[in-house]
Amino acid sequence: MIHFIPPHMDKITSKLDSIIPQVDVILGNLEDAIPADRKEDARRGFIEMVKRHEFGSTGLWTRINCLNSPWGLDDIVEVVSAAGHKLDVIMLPKVDGPWDIHYLDQLLAQLEAKAGIKKPIMIHAILETAEGVSNVEEIAAASPRMHGMSLGPADLAASRGMMTTRAGGGHPAYGVLADAAGEHEASMTDRSFYQQDLWHFTVAKMVDACQRNGIKAFYGPFGDFSDPAACESQFRNAFLMGCAGAW
Repeated sequence: MIHFIPPHMDKITSKLDSIIPQVDVILGNLEDAIPADRKEDARRGFIEMVKRHEFGSTGLWTRINCLNSPWGLDDIVEVVSAAGHKLDVIMLPKVDGPWDIHYLDQLLAQLEAKAGIKKPIMIHAILETAEGVSNVEEIAAASPRMHGMSLGPADLAASRGMMTTRAGGGHPAYGVLADAAGEHEASMTDRSFYQQDLWHFTVAKMVDACQRNGIKAFYGPFGDFSDPAACESQFRNAFLMGCAGAW
């Protein structure tokens, strides 16, 4: 599991000494959930928290802002230059195609050489656009730096124009209606209805691309914290389909 940290919030980063030993990955979040006027604070906060702490066997990741945002380039340059020696993975949102991975790969190579970083920083792509899903095979094979890929269901739903009721979940009206029992078609209310998983095809496609290229597939967030059973079910399904982890 990946534990997301908002680096601009001192009340959260002050607890890192106790959090680090309990989780698989600490991720400094610079993108979603960080207000536009706090982006630079979050970036500075991440660099400071990396310098203050040792992470041991716990992975250190950061999710930067997307490449076509006003903050993406500075996220990469400043974080790698100041904290790249400890950084394991950069999570890249809204990847549309292999060209996004090629750009980040080359920029990382330049920054690592300049800073004397010996261990290559890996790339984890978030699959959250319709174009990205269409190019998932090419994305998975785009660079030796590829660590893996995560499904971003909320942004993907927006990109596709899908109707969902909660991030990472489905829609109660999306399902399969049982055949009518008699000679004449019965109404919907008289027949069994089985809700279906909106994400099944996309997750399977992502898992196939990742397995084929020897990288890891992750499921993304489930946003309805008031329904732990649904969250558990969604994550269990993802693991059963071959996902290696989840947010």
